[in-house]
Parts: sequence; structure tokens; C-alpha cells
Amino acid sequence: MLLDTKLKSHGYESRYCTSGSEALKVLSRDPFDAVISDLNMPEVTGFDLLEATGQHLPHAAFLMATGVDDINVGIAAMKQGAADYLLKPLQLDAVIASLERALGIKGLEVELQNYRERIEEMVDQRTEQLEAALRRVELTYDETLEALAAALDLRDDETAGHSRRVTLYALEIAKVMRCSEEVRTQLTRGGFLHDIGKIGIPDSILLKGGKLTPKEMAVMQTHVRVGYSLMGRIAFLAPAAEIVLAHHERYDGTGYPQGLAGEAIPLGARIFAVADTLDAIQSDRPYRRAQPFTVAHQEIQRESGKQFDPKVVEAFLSIGEEAWERIRREAAKTQPDAQGASSTAMHAAQASSG
Repeated sequence: MLLDTKLKSHGYESRYCTSGSEALKVLSRDPFDAVISDLNMPEVTGFDLLEATGQHLPHAAFLMATGVDDINVGIAAMKQGAADYLLKPLQLDAVIASLERALGIKGLEVELQNYRERIEEMVDQRTEQLEAALRRVELTYDETLEALAAALDLRDDETAGHSRRVTLYALEIAKVMRCSEEVRTQLTRGGFLHDIGKIGIPDSILLKGGKLTPKEMAVMQTHVRVGYSLMGRIAFLAPAAEIVLAHHERYDGTGYPQGLAGEAIPLGARIFAVADTLDAIQSDRPYRRAQPFTVAHQEIQRESGKQFDPKVVEAFLSIGEEAWERIRREAAKTQPDAQGASSTAMHAAQASSG
């Protein structure tokens, strides 16, 4: 065939097929950079071959040859993926020119596709690296918050570990309630820093052994707003600040500072209120000794629907005493050394300034 000879004379490796069916078999097993096909063939038409080429060789250039001098045929072929169409009788030099042009375009398309894939791969890698870095930063943040919480506990009373225990208790309840990861994250951060506002409460009130006067109680209750204000200034702590503000609200609406009721109280705060009461009853306080778990269990059950959300109480009651004791032991083992953490931070500051 003259076209086959012409192609080979221009340095192309060419394979000539006598029918569309034969061409289909060849396409399914051998790679080609381009296909030149007649439109009208028995059994398998040029459009059939065009479709098969798109499936087997998506990066191959396809040229459609037709004796129909109708632009609509060419447009239809190009809409289906043909690079060009050729009118018969073929002008061989025009065929070579069209082929070279089509191969050049396909080459650019392949380069562009490869470039996009490299960019996507690079973006994926950078995204992975960024996410890993953010996770490390968040871990560092949370470790710092935990050390700060331990230091705050030591000022409040002599029972260390309150913030860690109450946070772990809250997370256990959240797990039973199948809370989202976001809720659990905010519970962790809000739990560690729930009493941060007490830094503004005088020791004479905070450590008082007896009952607070109404005036002293009013001062004590300001710690939730102080804590909320402090945490709200830090972007990543702002969601957890809602727990700090609302952890003394009551389900029946008689709590403080806003008198919220029911589900108007953030879920994290409703969970935290139960966890906080559990630890408070089982811990020594300046005005009373620690009480056994059974007392805490009964008190929380009794306050369902009043102080506490009944759904949260239900989740709490479904957890056995041995699980709470295990969490308490775990908190004691992993309690951070607040004094040591503070000393390390001070040493680093002196080293950087000196």
C-alpha cells in the first residue's frame, strides 16, 4: 500500500491491516502511537475502531480517512476523539503533515498529563507531611496543656491529677456515647483546662475550708468566665472554651453562668459535668474527706434530669466500677510532673536568652 510505504520512508514503523476486525485484534495486543483508519469498512467501521483505540491506546493519535466530502463526518469523528480527518483520495504529504501535527499534540497532552500527575503526587506528599506536622504540633500543644493542668491542680488543693482523671472519665463516657472525634478532642482540651479561670480566684476563697459566703460564691463562680476569656483568645482552644464556660450549667437550667438548660448546654459540657462530679466526690477536699464510688454512683443517678443530662447518666451507669478504678490507676501512673515541666521550660528560656 502506498501510504504504508510513504510512512516507512519517513522513518515510521507501520503495520497495515486489511480490515477493521484485524485492526481490532492488533490494537488489543500491540502498542501504537497513531492509527490511520478508513471510515467505511465492513463489519467494523472507522468509528468502531476509533472507540476501541480510545479504550486500548488512550494516548494514541487517530486520523480518520473518508471519501465523504462532508464536514459533519469530520466533526463527528473529532468529537469522538479523532485528532484529524482526511479526505480521499489521500494526499500522502498532507497525511504525513497531519500525522506529525497530531503526534505533536498527543505528545504535549501526555507531557501535560504526566506533569499533572507529578503535581498531584507532590501535593499529596506535601499534604501528608503537613498533616503529620500538624499532628505533631497538636500533640505538643496537648502535652503542654496537660502539664499546665497539673500545675493548676496543685494550686487548687493537695490532690494531684484531678484534671487528668476527670478528662479520662469524660472520654470514657464519650466513647460509650459514640461521640465524634471533634467532641473528644474538645473534651480533652476543655477537661485539662476547665479550672484555668481559678488563677484569678484569691487563695482565701479557693482554699477556704468551710462554706463560702454568698459574696465569696459569686467570686468563685467568675472562674468560668475568666477561663472562657483566656481560652477564647487562642484559636485552637476556642471550641474547647465552650466546655470551660458551661461545665457548671445544670440540665434543669439552674446552673451558672448563663442558666442554660437541656441540650442548649454543649454536649461536651454535659458529659464533663458528670465526670467532674465523679472525681469530686471520690477526692479529698478542704471541707470533707473523699467518698466511695457507691456514693458518687448514687448521687449521679439521683441527679439525672436535674443536674445531669439523662442520656449522659445512662452512659455513665453502663460502665462498671472496675473500669472507673482502672482509669483512676492509669491517671496516677501517667500524671505529668508539673514542677519538672516548669523547670525545663525555664531552663530553655534562660539558654535561649543567654
